Amino acid sequence: LRKIIEHNNRLKEQLELPRIPVSQASEALISYTQSTKDYLLPSIWGPPPHDPFASQAGGGCGCSVM
Repeated sequence: LRKIIEHNNRLKEQLELPRIPVSQASEALISYTQSTKDYLLPSIWGPPPHDPFASQAGGGCGCSVM
């Protein structure tokens, strides 16, 4: 009986969660993907801006592992 009551309480908590229609969630997802640049798709968004973490063309690391 205790397990059933706990399960029923969890179901009631889930029922109280805010919900939105699928059409509204789909519109939000489409809007996000169209407005957020994904530089892994250079054919759509072009080359990425300067990346400060990319390796520099002329410099060496100077590190050695022994």
